Amino acid sequence: MAPPLSSDPSLAAFGSSLTAITLAELGDKTFFMALILAVRHRARWVFIGSFAALTAVTLISLALGYGLRELLPQSLVPWLAAVLFLSFGIKLLIDAQGMAANAATEEKEEAEQAINTAESSKAFNTAWAVIWEAFVLVFIAELGDRTQFTTIFMATAPAQVFSFGGLLAGTLLGHALITWLAVGAGKWIGQWVNERLLYRLSGGLFLVFGLAALSQALS
Repeated sequence: MAPPLSSDPSLAAFGSSLTAITLAELGDKTFFMALILAVRHRARWVFIGSFAALTAVTLISLALGYGLRELLPQSLVPWLAAVLFLSFGIKLLIDAQGMAANAATEEKEEAEQAINTAESSKAFNTAWAVIWEAFVLVFIAELGDRTQFTTIFMATAPAQVFSFGGLLAGTLLGHALITWLAVGAGKWIGQWVNERLLYRLSGGLFLVFGLAALSQALS
């Protein structure tokens, strides 16, 4: 994968967003939602609903990030991106430091509780019902999640650093990969998820993004 300072902004955006989304989504609440739903219902239906929800949130997030970038003078955009990336990276590292060892278990329990509440009053026996259930649950869980902030912040970066097409392709591929893993091998993968390590890796990655944006601002 290309580093953030790659001379090709499309390749840099694709590789960086794919890495960032994969780290952010693995072991997240939406990952466990897809996992649990796939145990109870047909995996294909769960994948369609979950990925559709993640695609919708991705488009909203990219629109917010690019909208914010377009509202500001272009000379300030690299500085904004640098501040957002560095601040988010530091926050993730701080959160990782104070995170409980069973953070992934807590995410799974919260996801299961949300699913049980949704299914307590209605039976989901048809393909459309399961797809809609997965869409609504994942969409709501993804709003305000660190994955959404990841996408928004990456979209604020100058076009010379990350291109829109690269960000869209990398983000959607990352979501598709993690959702596929959740519905296909989630029961096995979920046992090995280390939320603290994932937060640290994500935090470090955003510090790299921040330095790339800072370099762009100073050039």
